[in-house]
Amino acid sequence: MLNDIINISLEAGKIVREGFGSRIEIELKKQNDKNLVTQIDKASELAITDFIKKKYPSHNILAEESGELNNNSEYLWVIDPLDGTTNFAHGLPIFAVTIGLQKNGETICGVVYDVMNDVMFTAEKGGGAFANSKKISVNENNMLSQSFLVTGFPYNISDNPDGALDKFVELVKASRAVRRLGSAALDLCYVANGIFDGFWEINLQPWDMCAGILLIEEAGGMVTDFKGNRMNIFSPKVCATNGKIHQQLLEFLK
Repeated sequence: MLNDIINISLEAGKIVREGFGSRIEIELKKQNDKNLVTQIDKASELAITDFIKKKYPSHNILAEESGELNNNSEYLWVIDPLDGTTNFAHGLPIFAVTIGLQKNGETICGVVYDVMNDVMFTAEKGGGAFANSKKISVNENNMLSQSFLVTGFPYNISDNPDGALDKFVELVKASRAVRRLGSAALDLCYVANGIFDGFWEINLQPWDMCAGILLIEEAGGMVTDFKGNRMNIFSPKVCATNGKIHQQLLEFLK
């Protein structure tokens, strides 16, 4: 199954790469919304879901653009065909294809394909985390003041939900630096790979983080909600770290 996910992610990534920089049709998911979708999102997702329906016709699917297909299966495929659509639409080459596979509510394997850098992040439950087949792990920093952090903002950030802007300002002051890349899936991978020490965000969707959560856990890191409870893909608030600064970061998020 992991090999199947890798192969279909490569196929979807090719669709995304070939569409990058071309003339694209941008739609708003809701009127007056900042959440974008393009025909490339839809084409990438169709390639993935068609593959699953043909090879695993009894499985459930949860995909960003097409919604949920419920076959009452123990398996659930969680798909974001283009994480970082706003970056993609504006010509910024930071975006990914990400697919996670759950069995009875537990993520058993997943991938995040960093399309423009051609890096395939993969993880299997109990089998470690990898980037292009090279084993990766979180870093060893244990001081928030020396931490390199990454975050994202929800589409309704102008309403400052959960004091998101206030938390951002305080953590800019408390850490070495904070970045905002525009792809939660890649943010999680970069924590797993030891680049960032920690990541937090609110109002994420299951497809944004299903594979990424497993990658961090398999790389030796920690992922919880803002209260420190074990994370599941339907929790809207995520705190993901190398494990060493986790409690320090949670103090700012609680």
